[in-house]
Amino acid sequence: MALVMIVIRDVADRFHGFLSSVMLEVAPNVFVSPRMNPGVRTRVWDVMSDWYRHESRGSLVMVWRDLNAVGGVGLANLGNPPRELFEADGMWLVRRGAPSESGNAL
Repeated sequence: MALVMIVIRDVADRFHGFLSSVMLEVAPNVFVSPRMNPGVRTRVWDVMSDWYRHESRGSLVMVWRDLNAVGGVGLANLGNPPRELFEADGMWLVRRGAPSESGNAL
């Protein structure tokens, strides 16, 4: 189990309420869970992805520890512009991807 962080921006109130019920809000619209297992993380993201498909305004980004990903960080987005981590010359960089209707896969 690893730390999971979700940041929301300009989304419907129900996103905020749902995240407040499963995570700790450490700053306005910044939610963390110190020990969320991958199954719970996936279910939380599935709920938010489903809601976002019906009410696609604002954006959400989720970050978690993923030792198999670039920099050891997993990254999922809903909203524009999505971001992607990549390695270039030994540095980790963030690239803005092309806008998409659904979020990046977990």
